[in-house]
Amino acid sequence: MNGWMRMLGVVIGLELRQRVRSVAWYVLLGIVALVVGGVIVVLFLSLQGYQRDLGNAIFAMTIFLVMLVTSLVTPALSGNAINGDRDAGTLASTQVTQVTSAQLVLGKVIGSWIASLGFLAVCVPFMVASALLGGLRIEAVAISTSLLVLEIGVISAIGVGLSGVIRKPVLSTVVTYLVVATFSIGTLIGFAVGSFAFQTTETRNEIEYGYDEQTDESTCRVTDRTYETVVQRPDRAWWLLAANPYVIVADATPPQLNADGYPDDLFGQIAFGVRIAQLPPMVESCVGYSEPFEDPYSDLWERTTPSWFVGMSIHVALAALAVWGAIAAVRSPARTLAPGSRIA
Repeated sequence: MNGWMRMLGVVIGLELRQRVRSVAWYVLLGIVALVVGGVIVVLFLSLQGYQRDLGNAIFAMTIFLVMLVTSLVTPALSGNAINGDRDAGTLASTQVTQVTSAQLVLGKVIGSWIASLGFLAVCVPFMVASALLGGLRIEAVAISTSLLVLEIGVISAIGVGLSGVIRKPVLSTVVTYLVVATFSIGTLIGFAVGSFAFQTTETRNEIEYGYDEQTDESTCRVTDRTYETVVQRPDRAWWLLAANPYVIVADATPPQLNADGYPDDLFGQIAFGVRIAQLPPMVESCVGYSEPFEDPYSDLWERTTPSWFVGMSIHVALAALAVWGAIAAVRSPARTLAPGSRIA
């Protein structure tokens, strides 16, 4: 076992030295730090006087900015990890050593993962600054940061896996970007389209509103007249949001509720919106007029389903499938090769 781990460490070391020895790598880290820092400074100046827990808002925005940056950069770092070596003629020289296919693929995954975590590292000062501003909760920091690190690893694994399965480096990188875009943007589009696609036609009673001059109060009455209306059904498409990485982080982080029971932090507000999407459409009624008012979102967290673990399971399963496919593709000696494959 020690020998197996030692060979894995050799592959990781080679992968890291190959990625971080260029000046362009450090320039990219500097650009990311300047961009994220600029956004955080603007956010800080904009929210002063409006946000009570300013540190909480800045920390959440930093987490989402790092996730955005890594989703844009990590596919480029990992999408050609294996087929790029094959085109350069260096993959075959590694395959004839004692390094197994599993060590080769896993080493490249971990190396790409560590390299991508550099973007998180350069943003740590902004997280420390948000902690100094106050309002941060230890559980929110621990959970959101852990899920961010795991999401970066998932993207790295998907990119390396696809680079082993797909022969062309450009194609594997593009497919990796498409997978990331599907999770980040495609789920939002799918949710919006699904809400319209699953719309239903319902028959409802008309509501009459008036004013009582004697009591000086507004009145409301449900009539016997009915009408038909088309109702969107986001409650039938909300599950598409479960695979969104931003929703995963927000839904997994415990919300910080105010005195009225509503979230007052960015993570909680996003999760609150996803939880509302799980509820069936509300029917217009006279609640608050002739009937006592009841908050439709009271006990929302107890009446709805957390979805972050489902989305994370989908991400991890897809990453594991890609890595398994890459291990099978680079196993040597190979029984069959695609036409035009380079072997040395």
